[in-house]
Amino acid sequence: MSKLLVIAVLLVVLFFLDWYLYQAIALLMKNSGEALAKTIRYIYWGFTVLTFSIILIYNFGNPDWLEGQVRSLVFTGIFINYFSKVFGILFLLVEDVTRLGKWAISLFQNPEPELTGNSMPRSEFLAKTALIAGSVPLLAMSYGILSGAHDYRIRRKKIVLPDLPKEFDGIRLAQLSDIHTGSFFNKTAVKGGVEMLMNEKPDVVFFTGDLVNNESKEVEEYIDIFNKVKAPLGVYSTTGNHDYGDYKSWSSAQAKKQNFEDLKEAHRLMGYNLLMNENRFIEVDGEKIAVLGNENWGAGRFTKYGDLDKAYKGSEEAPVKILLSHDPSHWDAKVRTNYPDIDLMFAGHTHGFQFGVELGDFKWSPSQYAYKQWAGLYQQGEQYLYVNRGFGYIGYPGRVGMPPEITIIELKRAVA
Repeated sequence: MSKLLVIAVLLVVLFFLDWYLYQAIALLMKNSGEALAKTIRYIYWGFTVLTFSIILIYNFGNPDWLEGQVRSLVFTGIFINYFSKVFGILFLLVEDVTRLGKWAISLFQNPEPELTGNSMPRSEFLAKTALIAGSVPLLAMSYGILSGAHDYRIRRKKIVLPDLPKEFDGIRLAQLSDIHTGSFFNKTAVKGGVEMLMNEKPDVVFFTGDLVNNESKEVEEYIDIFNKVKAPLGVYSTTGNHDYGDYKSWSSAQAKKQNFEDLKEAHRLMGYNLLMNENRFIEVDGEKIAVLGNENWGAGRFTKYGDLDKAYKGSEEAPVKILLSHDPSHWDAKVRTNYPDIDLMFAGHTHGFQFGVELGDFKWSPSQYAYKQWAGLYQQGEQYLYVNRGFGYIGYPGRVGMPPEITIIELKRAVA
């Protein structure tokens, strides 16, 4: 199917949504003054014209006519607008299906049935209900941008490891994941999130990938913020699927390769010990535990750069092994089946879909339909997995019911 046909179909669908919802608006305006009705009509259809113009210019004109973050916000606004309309239209559809059913029944009761506005008028109550229902996702997703995007939360867990050396009893591990610097629009808020982490005074910090969305240059203006992340026993990091530039068209293979080299340099400039399918030992008073860093590896469609055999090699004698691996599907697919002595894995990737509900022990998100382990702490036997909900965001520049996360995990030694 040609691009022109796809865009034409999209515009027809969007126009139908606008027209269908406008019937409810017109009904509620029927007793309003002509001036008010005209103003609302011009504003409503003016947004439609503006939306269609943006879509056409982006697809058939200059796609870079808007700066990256502005473009993201514009298309997010378009998505929220039509998602909210669909939500409201569902109520109108219920009424119209009911009206159609009544009319069909009347065919057998009245030899000359009529389906007119006078004989079967649309309910003003349902029209109001539809508009109110449509405003719910509009307000929620707008609030998710203005407030939820940087509403950082500290999540704390304790994990007991039977083989943890006594020198490491009580060690505090901090985790960040999915920073996505290319999406940020509030540098002050991001700085505040880093300060929250540092106020926790962690002994070691782990970052589990997705520093950028597509290009290493996205992190440049945030290096002086994330280089404030320090810990006595070091900061260790690995890569996520977005760090390789796989979702961008590059002028050459060399350009893509250079982009990744620049990303690795950004880790160095921030003081992060980037583990590329390798391991390091953390030592306290002569005792050691191993930190393994695996490049991105997921059980799904994402490109598999990771090599856990290489990351594991040389760590065999460590009493405790901690793995940093971006995609949580790695745990079931490889880690649990092939490496039963990896005690704890840190992952991210899912973002908790940036949308969900968490009340006490209950949690729900669309993310759970794609990932068995999608947020929080999981245990199988004596192995643990922690999935961070993400520090940043991508696509929709906000969060609803799934705030950005800073994880603090305290390791405890099993009491004999």
